[in-house]
Amino acid sequence: MPDIVVRHIDEALAERIKELALARKWSLNDVILHALRHGLGMASCDPFSGREVEFGRQMGTGLSAGEDRAFSEALAALADVPAGQFARKPEDGPQR
Repeated sequence: MPDIVVRHIDEALAERIKELALARKWSLNDVILHALRHGLGMASCDPFSGREVEFGRQMGTGLSAGEDRAFSEALAALADVPAGQFARKPEDGPQR
Protein backbone atom coordinates (compact mmCIF):
# COMPACT_ATOMS: atom_id res chain seq x y z
CA MET A 1 0.00 0.00 0.00
CA PRO A 2 1.27 3.48 -0.75
CA ASP A 3 2.01 5.99 1.98
CA ILE A 4 0.89 9.60 1.67
CA VAL A 5 2.26 12.49 3.70
CA VAL A 6 -0.12 15.36 4.49
CA ARG A 7 1.54 18.65 5.35
CA HIS A 8 0.29 21.88 6.92
CA ILE A 9 -2.49 20.41 9.07
CA ASP A 10 -3.90 23.17 11.25
CA GLU A 11 -3.97 22.77 15.04
CA ALA A 12 -7.77 22.40 15.26
CA LEU A 13 -7.78 19.50 12.79
CA ALA A 14 -4.83 17.81 14.50
CA GLU A 15 -6.54 18.12 17.89
CA ARG A 16 -9.82 16.71 16.54
CA ILE A 17 -7.98 13.71 15.08
CA LYS A 18 -6.30 13.10 18.44
CA GLU A 19 -9.62 13.47 20.32
CA LEU A 20 -11.34 10.93 18.08
CA ALA A 21 -8.43 8.49 18.35
CA LEU A 22 -8.49 8.70 22.12
CA ALA A 23 -12.27 8.46 22.41
CA ARG A 24 -12.53 5.48 20.05
CA LYS A 25 -9.27 3.86 21.16
CA TRP A 26 -8.08 3.87 17.54
CA SER A 27 -4.69 4.78 16.16
CA LEU A 28 -4.25 8.20 14.59
CA ASN A 29 -3.78 6.45 11.25
CA ASP A 30 -7.10 4.58 11.62
CA VAL A 31 -8.95 7.83 12.39
CA ILE A 32 -7.43 9.51 9.34
CA LEU A 33 -8.22 6.55 7.07
CA HIS A 34 -11.80 6.49 8.39
CA ALA A 35 -12.20 10.23 7.75
CA LEU A 36 -10.74 9.94 4.26
CA ARG A 37 -13.00 7.01 3.36
CA HIS A 38 -16.08 8.87 4.55
CA GLY A 39 -15.04 12.20 3.09
CA LEU A 40 -14.36 10.68 -0.32
CA GLY A 41 -17.58 8.65 -0.32
CA MET A 42 -15.73 5.35 -0.13
CA ALA A 43 -16.99 4.11 3.26
CA SER A 44 -18.22 0.56 3.14
CA CYS A 45 -21.74 -0.28 4.29
CA ASP A 46 -21.17 -3.96 3.55
CA PRO A 47 -20.50 -5.57 6.95
CA PHE A 48 -18.14 -8.11 5.38
CA SER A 49 -15.84 -5.79 3.44
CA GLY A 50 -13.16 -3.43 4.65
CA ARG A 51 -12.07 -1.98 7.98
CA GLU A 52 -15.40 -0.45 8.94
CA VAL A 53 -16.35 -3.71 10.61
CA GLU A 54 -12.92 -4.65 11.89
CA PHE A 55 -13.24 -2.07 14.69
CA GLY A 56 -16.41 -3.74 15.99
CA ARG A 57 -14.82 -7.16 15.79
CA GLN A 58 -11.77 -5.93 17.69
CA MET A 59 -14.05 -4.75 20.49
CA GLY A 60 -15.76 -8.16 20.57
CA THR A 61 -19.22 -6.62 20.42
CA GLY A 62 -20.97 -9.71 19.07
CA LEU A 63 -23.37 -7.47 17.13
CA SER A 64 -25.38 -8.75 14.20
CA ALA A 65 -24.54 -7.37 10.74
CA GLY A 66 -27.45 -4.91 10.92
CA GLU A 67 -26.55 -3.78 14.44
CA ASP A 68 -22.92 -3.40 13.49
CA ARG A 69 -23.87 -1.27 10.46
CA ALA A 70 -26.13 0.92 12.63
CA PHE A 71 -23.35 1.29 15.21
CA SER A 72 -20.85 2.31 12.49
CA GLU A 73 -23.32 4.84 11.09
CA ALA A 74 -23.89 6.30 14.56
CA LEU A 75 -20.14 6.65 15.13
CA ALA A 76 -19.75 8.31 11.75
CA ALA A 77 -22.54 10.77 12.61
CA LEU A 78 -20.89 11.59 15.94
CA ALA A 79 -17.59 12.19 14.14
CA ASP A 80 -19.28 15.09 12.34
CA VAL A 81 -20.34 16.78 15.59
CA PRO A 82 -18.13 19.75 16.50
CA ALA A 83 -15.76 19.15 19.39
CA GLY A 84 -17.36 20.11 22.69
CA GLN A 85 -20.91 20.06 21.30
CA PHE A 86 -22.12 17.78 24.09
CA ALA A 87 -19.91 19.16 26.84
CA ARG A 88 -21.68 20.26 30.00
CA LYS A 89 -21.71 23.97 30.66
CA PRO A 90 -21.10 25.27 34.20
CA GLU A 91 -24.60 26.79 34.25
CA ASP A 92 -26.07 23.31 33.63
CA GLY A 93 -25.13 22.32 37.15
CA PRO A 94 -23.59 19.03 38.31
CA GLN A 95 -24.05 15.84 36.35
CA ARG A 96 -26.64 13.50 37.85
